[in-house]
Amino acid sequence: MVRYTAMWIDTHCHLDAPEFGADHALALNLRERAAALGVGRCVIPAVERANFGTVRQLAHRLGDAYALGIHPLCVPRAQDTDLHALDAALTEHRNDPRLVAVGEIGLDFFVPALCTPEMRERQSFFYRAQLRLARQHGLPVIVHVRRSADMLLKHLRELPTGGGIAHAFNGSEQQAQAFLGLGFKLGFGGAVTFEPARQLRRLATELPLSALVLETDAPDIPPHWLYATAAERAAGQAQGVNSPAELPRIGAVVSELRGLSAGDLMCATTANALAVLPRLAALVRSA
Repeated sequence: MVRYTAMWIDTHCHLDAPEFGADHALALNLRERAAALGVGRCVIPAVERANFGTVRQLAHRLGDAYALGIHPLCVPRAQDTDLHALDAALTEHRNDPRLVAVGEIGLDFFVPALCTPEMRERQSFFYRAQLRLARQHGLPVIVHVRRSADMLLKHLRELPTGGGIAHAFNGSEQQAQAFLGLGFKLGFGGAVTFEPARQLRRLATELPLSALVLETDAPDIPPHWLYATAAERAAGQAQGVNSPAELPRIGAVVSELRGLSAGDLMCATTANALAVLPRLAALVRSA
């Protein structure tokens, strides 16, 4: 068995997001802080054609990894030609060791504007097209799952990719087992830190340890210690800035739920991430 230097891996963070500044200065600062806390690698997924180059450049600048894809929330403004651009980018950078997946792709049936029959069909078209590209390029996928697990799974059964990560998983145990059966790992992040999230915390506790990877989805899905309610924000309290630096503390919550040491959880979730993202494993080995 290959042994790796102990590290946390944030399998999903949007360090190119506007919240981190147009010049990415805040992202660089927070990434340095995360590294000091043991976060050895992050995966930065694209969300649309316009940021394909940005996530690649940022990953190279930070020593991290990236994924290329079109997010379901971006489908309303996406063009069919964007899929050709994605294919071209995956081809052009096929030898880039930091390109580890196709993502962030998927389906979102939570946002009302995306739930019309036309938009559901449009989302499915982009999702299936990107699954085909992942198969063509031999890459795993990072999928967005929001009130869409059953339909995501249906398409995955028809167009299996060999695995990937179900990002921010918040489904049922049956859905979790279905993803695992298709070679996926399940991403757990800030949402699991909220005590009222009983179903999610139960899954984080009872699913096989081999099923779990950790993520922050920074700057989104802040853990409870950063979260400010609408009333608190109205009263002037600022929302805390979520970043990969929060990953070890999120991991501590999960390790406590499972009755493990934080070190054991770190080793297990890192091994899981490297197993499901083979190029990331190669990147870590080369370092």
